[in-house]
Amino acid sequence: MKHKGRKAKYKGTIMTMLKLFILALYTGIFAYIWLFYYNNKEIAWGFHTKGNWLLFLIYLLLVYVVSKVYNPFNVGHMKPSDTIYSNFLMMVGVDIIAYFIVSLIAREMLNVLPFLIMLGIDIVVAIIWSLVANAIFVKLFPPHNMIMVYGSRLVESISEKMQSRTDRYNITKYVDIHTGVEEICKIIPQFDSVVVCDIDATARNEIVKYCFEISKRCYIVPKLSDILIRGSHEIHMFDSPIFLLKNEALNFGHKLIKRIMDLLMVIPLCVIAAPFMAIIALAIKLQDGGPVFYKQARLTLDNKVFNVLKFRSMIPDAEKVGGAQLAKEGDDRITPVGKIIRKIRMDELPQLFNILKGDMSFVGPRPERPEIAEKYMEEMPEFKYRTKVKAGLTGFAQVLGKYNTTPYDKLKLDLMYISKYSALLDIKLILMTIKILFVSESTEGFDASNSIPKGKSENSDEETK
Repeated sequence: MKHKGRKAKYKGTIMTMLKLFILALYTGIFAYIWLFYYNNKEIAWGFHTKGNWLLFLIYLLLVYVVSKVYNPFNVGHMKPSDTIYSNFLMMVGVDIIAYFIVSLIAREMLNVLPFLIMLGIDIVVAIIWSLVANAIFVKLFPPHNMIMVYGSRLVESISEKMQSRTDRYNITKYVDIHTGVEEICKIIPQFDSVVVCDIDATARNEIVKYCFEISKRCYIVPKLSDILIRGSHEIHMFDSPIFLLKNEALNFGHKLIKRIMDLLMVIPLCVIAAPFMAIIALAIKLQDGGPVFYKQARLTLDNKVFNVLKFRSMIPDAEKVGGAQLAKEGDDRITPVGKIIRKIRMDELPQLFNILKGDMSFVGPRPERPEIAEKYMEEMPEFKYRTKVKAGLTGFAQVLGKYNTTPYDKLKLDLMYISKYSALLDIKLILMTIKILFVSESTEGFDASNSIPKGKSENSDEETK
């Protein structure tokens, strides 16, 4: 274990070097394309030494900024396939922007072929780097032997998720907090790290402080109050640090900026989406002659009820068959056309009109049905906190949520957004949404066998009107 501890000390340095290496590779590829295809060739009045270095620096900064959205260098925490996919999305975005920058320098649209070649090389480099970097990580940093301390809430969910990454985590012991903090602290040194689940604050504080004292890595499953505190402002009353929680969600300025951003995006998107919506509407009508749209009561800001619009993906009067219920995998109420539009998320397109009207925003908690929200609040009174902002098309729960994300975890993710809101966060979440558009598991239904909502459950309890 001491040998493993010594390796951990150099983990940050090694990962930083790997990141710097791939950043240098991407920038070097761009530099080659610029110098040998564009500068003083396609562009007659090209740059000299200082101008070239400035352009390379801009490209490097561009890669760095976009990487903050997709986290493509997060080796070890993501699977190699996810790392490759994130690198691909990042470089597509970066190279498109870079092409327009170079075209602006030339004052004309240039030959795009060199940039396509560059993108192809970038993808090959991303694949090789991701596989090699992951192999290095696995070799140098074997999975941690972990102890999980749990309390009143079930720990199966977080345990299954961590155990699915056997390359990173190895939970070898589970201890009930009722064993006693003193006894638990005696055995903690035998493990590489500790996972602290939802236990009472007094016991958790003692364990966290003890882990800090002996320099033991500690993973905390946060309470809802932890997430709210995370969004606080740090101030100092002379020599005393204070966390300020304003608890107002969005102030007037935030709401104004958010509304302007929504309108700037939704108006052109409505125009672009119009032909696709017309085709989908025709397909639904020809399918069974039933209504094209359905309306359903949902909750938005301040618990206001509004009618969400979607393309109908189920048979007419679907809820007459078994009553109101979440869609299950292989649900025979879903029509053939419905399966397709749900798969590619086109059933959500009519919600652009909800955004245009002002009932929804692009980013925010997904709107829930009043009756379902009421059921959730019986066990989670804090569920009502989600309506401190407008309902949205996407958010943390959508871009980070997986097939087995529980309503409690979705609430945590929604509160992460509400407590940390900023216009830049909205932009980041919209860009992150692109990443999940082709991830099939986020569109799965509800598995009745384990009563865990699977991804897009909000879209499944429809009532045609």
